[in-house]
Amino acid sequence: MERILQEITAVSRRLEGINSNISSLTVEMKSIRVDIVGFQTRDLGLEQRIMALDDHLNTVPARDQELPCLCKGADIQASPRNILPTLTGLTFDPLPEFQRAHHLGPKRHDGTSRLHSIIACLLRHGQVRQLLLAARSHGPFRTEGYEIRITADFSKETDDHCKAFLSLRLLQLEVKYGLFDPAQMRITKDGKSRDFYEPEDLRHFLDKLLV
Repeated sequence: MERILQEITAVSRRLEGINSNISSLTVEMKSIRVDIVGFQTRDLGLEQRIMALDDHLNTVPARDQELPCLCKGADIQASPRNILPTLTGLTFDPLPEFQRAHHLGPKRHDGTSRLHSIIACLLRHGQVRQLLLAARSHGPFRTEGYEIRITADFSKETDDHCKAFLSLRLLQLEVKYGLFDPAQMRITKDGKSRDFYEPEDLRHFLDKLLV
């Protein structure tokens, strides 16, 4: 009988230890949950700040944003809409409209003048293509003794995609076409328009017209 009581006592002590461990685990679980909620709250705060910044960039017109003066004596900071015609001498109708225009790199405040880098997003892709074709054929533009280089901010894959569209012999088929986006070609035939997102799909469509 005494041996049974000893075993019961030992089992009770072990149960107390298990209960203590369970209590400790419960406390740790609560702490972990609090940490998770804290992280989620911080992530939500970050997400809200990012969304607010993106909304600001989308709603502030480019003409109201500060663009650096590109070269000494050149008054092209007043209106971004006039920057490209001023630099390139090209005629745009209508004038280019910027969705965004941002200065890249540190600004200089020492009174000196040097070329700056600007990344800009135009609303009309057709004007982007016009500008890039002009830059490719003309080479660097020069104003006030400074050299201005205009390049595309496309990935190689996107540029190849665009070239694949333009390589198709569209004029020979008497169809109207427009590249509204580097990855979207719109074809109009007999008054009906159709959008293509893959050059191969457009190729098959044109092959059917030749039959």
